[in-house]
Amino acid sequence: MFVSVLVSEGAAILHADLDAFYASVEQRDDPGLRGRPVIVGGGVVLAASYEARACGVRTAMGGGQARRLWGVGGATADKLARYGVTTVGDVADMPEATLVSLLGPGAGRHLHALASGRDPRVVRTGARRRSVGAQRALGRRARTAADLDAMLVGLVDRLGGRLRKGRRVCRTVVLRLRFGDFARATRSRTLPQATADTALILATARGLLAAATPMVEDRGLTLIGVSLGDLRDDRAVQLALPFDAVQRRAAMGGGELDGAVDGVRDRFGRDAITRAVLLGRDQGHPAPEPPDG
Repeated sequence: MFVSVLVSEGAAILHADLDAFYASVEQRDDPGLRGRPVIVGGGVVLAASYEARACGVRTAMGGGQARRLWGVGGATADKLARYGVTTVGDVADMPEATLVSLLGPGAGRHLHALASGRDPRVVRTGARRRSVGAQRALGRRARTAADLDAMLVGLVDRLGGRLRKGRRVCRTVVLRLRFGDFARATRSRTLPQATADTALILATARGLLAAATPMVEDRGLTLIGVSLGDLRDDRAVQLALPFDAVQRRAAMGGGELDGAVDGVRDRFGRDAITRAVLLGRDQGHPAPEPPDG
């Protein structure tokens, strides 16, 4: 991380270069990655370790081959490959004039702009997220089953409130685990009916954690997380008969309880009311919650 500060009489400007931050975190958490090129991102490089940057990887570089660029077909990709240009980074490194001479004015300028992160397509706003999640890093200290259950309660309690605040419901509950050897695992269950009921979501997450308990006991746990997927607008979901026991309990008052808790928190703040199992327990610092769309 590089930090610079410019100070004048009336203002101070702080610039923080975080291009390698997330990669450095991964190297800190996993000793096996230290000293090796590490890239963090999905489709686009969000962070690159200094070792990766020494190999020519840059933040915002596309992760795929050049043919994955919008407008690059087989013939164009083959022409570029003859000149040793096979990745998006290769295209970005070429002078625009060279690309124009190879591909013509339109295609050359177009590909150079895309490879450099300039896209003329209209950004469509208003799309709502398809999932929400929260996680808790545990460190290296051993945790009891009661500790893990309390953390699970806190995560689900927070996510359930986010669903209801956004007038959303979910159908898929995903449990995310990172073990002491830094390996990761996910377990998920799709519910028969979309819901925002905290009790039902929590019961599902507890079942997933119980199934993973042998692995946790054998390998230790350094992170636990929950994500809720297949989100839908709560006004567009058809009600179903509550055949399951947990569903019956939820239908008999779970929604009213959630609504009452949400109302207290909206009026007096999140810490005004909590679950008994969470009293006296450190729930960590809540991450900023991005808008739902």
